[in-house]
Amino acid sequence: MITVHHLNASRSQRILWLLEELGQPYEVVRYQRDPQTMLAPPALKKIHPLGKSPVVVLDDGQALAESGAIVETLVERFGAGRLSPPAGTPEFARYRYWLHYAEGSAMPPLLLKLVFDRIASAPMPFFAKPIARGIAQKTMDSFVGPQLKLHLAYMESELARRDWFAGPDFSAADVQLSFPIEAAQSRAGLNATEHPRLADWLARIHARPAYQRAQAQGAN
Repeated sequence: MITVHHLNASRSQRILWLLEELGQPYEVVRYQRDPQTMLAPPALKKIHPLGKSPVVVLDDGQALAESGAIVETLVERFGAGRLSPPAGTPEFARYRYWLHYAEGSAMPPLLLKLVFDRIASAPMPFFAKPIARGIAQKTMDSFVGPQLKLHLAYMESELARRDWFAGPDFSAADVQLSFPIEAAQSRAGLNATEHPRLADWLARIHARPAYQRAQAQGAN
């Protein structure tokens, strides 16, 4: 059976969702973030040297890390033609692009926002606060904020052309994109007024039974 090493509030949630969509049995080994640092516990390093999540161990003992690699491997091995357009089609090219865009382009500005938000609110000597907050605010205003708006507008425009990111059908690319888009909704200004198509896309993925089953598994 597949084993998912699952860290709370992490990218591993979408791997649970993908396995639910595939109807593939799995077991979950749970880890909790340090409440102060929000880092993964050292125990994860016993599974993978980087101590990150997700890590998936297949039934043959092979350990997989990196969300994109995990998604591609699971779909290739267990999809049987589901959740991926046929190879060689324009839809497959879009599918592969969005699968890697999720971490390669969408996540970096979201991570930068998280870092600079923490810098601005971190405890520090009183004389350092205005300097640190000024640097954080300048970076947000001049680079991070505009990048977030650019990517949200880009994804919004893409959904004007098709129902799902790869084409007319739901695919694993939508699963992979769920993490950055949900993060943008919670902390980067994604809202139904400015981004109605992204908000509708979120409502549709949240309504999927497999998504809801995965949420229950991840919360247990």
